Amino acid sequence: MCSSDLVVTGLVAYSTGTQGSILFIEIADMPGGSGRVQLTGKLGDVLKESVEVALSWVKSHAYDLALTNDPSEDIMKNRSIHVHCPSGAIPKDGPSAGLAHTVALISLFSGKVVPPTIAMTGEVALRGKVMPVGGIKEKLIGALRAGVKKVLLPQQNRKDVKDLPVEVKEGLEIVHVGHIWEA
Repeated sequence: MCSSDLVVTGLVAYSTGTQGSILFIEIADMPGGSGRVQLTGKLGDVLKESVEVALSWVKSHAYDLALTNDPSEDIMKNRSIHVHCPSGAIPKDGPSAGLAHTVALISLFSGKVVPPTIAMTGEVALRGKVMPVGGIKEKLIGALRAGVKKVLLPQQNRKDVKDLPVEVKEGLEIVHVGHIWEA
């Protein structure tokens, strides 16, 4: 039922505040594991917590997401996963990859692939609420340059879209989400 590995596209704004780009989030499923989560890719503490929150939300909603037929089953019981955010030696930190981590985990466990032309950003709370993040303009300009066609943004970042250059607004389909269920 699971794909063995996959890539989901997140968005990043660099600390210089002048550029944004896409961030590939790779997840590998290792059946027969012990429930361990391995994180690599020069990740800061906040980003590591983002992965933990995403996994907790997915595990607690596994039955509702049709990832298991048994509401009491732990979907991590007999597997381990590896989450990697490649990007050379550039340190990455912040909560804005939470939406991408959550969608990536759902994709991994369901076997449903997320198209590479879809990117996303947003912090995810343990209850599944998608919260606003910074650097929207830089992230969306970077997404358009990278060939992204559709972007999922937090509902509360709707105001940030008004200030985008016309070519970005016309070049991207922007979908606002308030909860992970909408994503």
